[in-house]
Amino acid sequence: MTNPAPTLSGVLGGPLGRHAGPGGRWRSPGLWAYLTLTLSWLIVMVRQVPCNSGHQDNQFLPWMCYSDIPVLYYWRGLKDGQIPFLQSDLEYPVLTGAFMELSRRFVLMLGGESRPGLSDAEVTHATQLFFGVTALLLFVLFGVLIWAQLRMHRPWDALMIAASPAIWTAGLINWDALVLALTALALLAWSRQKPLWTGVWLGLGVAAKLYPVLLLVPLTVLCVRANRWRPLVLAYVGTALSWVAVNLPVYLATPQGWLNFWTFNADRGGDLGSLWYALNLLDIEIGSVSRLVAALMVVGTIVICALLLLAPRRPRLAQGAFLIVALFVIVNKVYSPQYVLWLLPLLVLARPRWLDWVVFTIAETAYFAAIWGHLAGQMTNGAGQDRLYVLSILVRIGVQLWLCARVVRDMYDPRRDIVRAGGLDDPDGGVLDGAPDVAWVTRLTRGLPAT
Repeated sequence: MTNPAPTLSGVLGGPLGRHAGPGGRWRSPGLWAYLTLTLSWLIVMVRQVPCNSGHQDNQFLPWMCYSDIPVLYYWRGLKDGQIPFLQSDLEYPVLTGAFMELSRRFVLMLGGESRPGLSDAEVTHATQLFFGVTALLLFVLFGVLIWAQLRMHRPWDALMIAASPAIWTAGLINWDALVLALTALALLAWSRQKPLWTGVWLGLGVAAKLYPVLLLVPLTVLCVRANRWRPLVLAYVGTALSWVAVNLPVYLATPQGWLNFWTFNADRGGDLGSLWYALNLLDIEIGSVSRLVAALMVVGTIVICALLLLAPRRPRLAQGAFLIVALFVIVNKVYSPQYVLWLLPLLVLARPRWLDWVVFTIAETAYFAAIWGHLAGQMTNGAGQDRLYVLSILVRIGVQLWLCARVVRDMYDPRRDIVRAGGLDDPDGGVLDGAPDVAWVTRLTRGLPAT
């Protein structure tokens, strides 16, 4: 008997369209992730309107729209046409300075000017162009972050990033979207078993902000545990080559300018948002903060390595990455409000649970509001009010520690790990996915309780 489906489909309106059915575009995680990111970015831009309309006196409160972008354009010589590092000092790594210079060049292409002797109106116009160009470039970089997340094992989790209030509040404070995109590309390259490219993206990430170098710690432990030496070496080689390629020309041209980032961070004491700053507000003096931070980083790193090595089942790379970066921001000498963006993508990869996302969001948003109140002097009218800012710091750190504990629990009881549902190992782990442990690790963990 002839199949009547083609005939009937023609009578009733033709074959099933590409937008219908389970595989239709309207059920694509990419469509909704990009739409959500666009909406989030519109919220960011609307939030910045008061600060870009001359209301600089209210940039902390009530608008909470402060951004380093126009401030550093003015104060780091960009308005006068000075090139970062070569002609003016900058407290950022080389690639971030290059990104700032790229934005300044776009300002010139759009008719703005950056040279000494400009009028106030000309400087204001150029500053607004610089901010607008930078905002557009950062939006593209957030799009790269979403693009990379969509290509991981759980693409729908990209919505947890795109819809995060962390983007609404901190997306335009600084240039952190650059390092987020590079780190996401590194993790994606590793998941696709391209370790050399993993290193290239990591090296570029370290040239933009320091923290991506920490991802080499869990990567090393897990590769040693799985006896995957060649991919590990390739990742290190790629990291070193790309970092040197970006940094060496600047160092040769201006050693002192290149060193400014390192000396600036080495010399600073306990600063805004850190545990050490909170203790100082409580009149608890901590001497040699730099040494204490270094010691805590060493001890914490050893503990994380032990956890990764001794888990009955090899943990996922994303779990180790979240733990090491969380350690860094918890003990660091400063916690700028945009640092929430460092943790957000790693949390989504390590523990994509909406409860964790909500608690994390509440704590970070409360801290975001508190820091501007503190800087505006609205929380310092008495010891009790000043301690509200301290409380926001302690709550934020407490939530970060709680998230770390939940990640560790998943590591030691993989049944709780939603990513491993259905018997998966590490679907974003590249060469680590399904790899057996080396014999000495098996003997080491044999006596531990099985979960």
